[in-house]
Amino acid sequence: MKRRVSFHTLGCKLNFSESSTLARQFEQGGFERVGANEPADICVVNSCSVTEHADKKCRNIIRRLHRNNPNAIIAVTGCYAQLKPYEIANIEGVDIVLSNNDKGDLYQRILELGLKGVTQVYRCDCEEIANFFAAFSTGDRSRSFLKVQDGCDYKCAYCTIHYARGSSRNMPIADIVAEAKEVAASGIKEIVITGVNTGDFGRTTGEKFIDLLKALNEVNGVERYRISSIEPNLITDEIIEFCASSPKFQHHFHIPLQSGSDRILGLMRRRYTSAKFADRIHKIRSLMPDAFIGIDVITGFPGETEENFMETYNLLAELRPAFLHIFPFSERPGTPAVDMPDKVPSSVSTQRVKQLEELCQKLHYEFCSSMVGKEADVLFESTMRGGMMYGYTGNYVRVKARYRRDLINRISRVRLTSVEPDCSSLAEILE
Repeated sequence: MKRRVSFHTLGCKLNFSESSTLARQFEQGGFERVGANEPADICVVNSCSVTEHADKKCRNIIRRLHRNNPNAIIAVTGCYAQLKPYEIANIEGVDIVLSNNDKGDLYQRILELGLKGVTQVYRCDCEEIANFFAAFSTGDRSRSFLKVQDGCDYKCAYCTIHYARGSSRNMPIADIVAEAKEVAASGIKEIVITGVNTGDFGRTTGEKFIDLLKALNEVNGVERYRISSIEPNLITDEIIEFCASSPKFQHHFHIPLQSGSDRILGLMRRRYTSAKFADRIHKIRSLMPDAFIGIDVITGFPGETEENFMETYNLLAELRPAFLHIFPFSERPGTPAVDMPDKVPSSVSTQRVKQLEELCQKLHYEFCSSMVGKEADVLFESTMRGGMMYGYTGNYVRVKARYRRDLINRISRVRLTSVEPDCSSLAEILE
């Protein structure tokens, strides 16, 4: 009987691409991958540590896994494991704690493990994180997350990612193209290009992100690309113009703002101003007026006054993005923000989140409504609920239509007919 392994992934798309690659290693070694809630012999937790809530969620998952699978080997890797390995090692049931630098060795480490009950901790300091663990996700028939870059050199005042992931680094373009071809050969039609600081690609090899995009554009079989997230100071005119001209690169951008106040941006150690951010949005809209633009925002950063918050709110109301990803400030040990004065009470930060959530709901509905009556190309996914199938337009409007098996994992022409309260758009198939 095959040994069973389950994966529990928290956080970013990068973690999902890495978990999928680790799962393939186990499957190639004769293991059976099972669902997150099924009994397993080995449970792998790929952790996140972007907020205290993420740490707490990881601890709760570990305890639940041990409670439900008391004899299972529990292995924890990822950013929480990198930053606080011994805190995790002290949780009952944990057998292996593996740093991000050693994540690619997880399969071998488990094979080498002796009896359960003797916890092995493999750790390294952030200065030692130098390995590049190549990864891409499979299992979803229509979409793959392709890791092209890891680490970050920016050291923003609130962020632990440099300590959790190390310095910016990447594989050569030729190697990434080879992985994209492997994704295409599996039948997947869409690739999401992902990394920690994706637009900083090239630090290791001296290559440019735009050259990577152009090379990926030539891969046969991949019909769509999305850039998962890119810093505003790294989204150049050349990148915007290329995405506007390429039928494969979708009109969909995820760009972190964090604050619309130049004072707060300075305290955060961000590398742009609110005017520069707005300029990038206007440039995108000038060439792709239908672009879906998602924006990250942090509320309650130390020193954020009501006036500073309203600068953020008013800028977002003016720019009218399609979606907001809103986070209350979470103090992370070891970051400069911990020692900053003028802490914002959590009740105030939570109220600001609520204000932005209301703005987001309004803007998202307006964006989806603007597409009603228009035709679009939708890549339908395999999930069926209530006789309906779901997919996304190129500019990331969620669409549902009556289920047709022959259209799964195909790009189909549709007409959007209406928008529901949850911002899903109903569509009629035009073929």
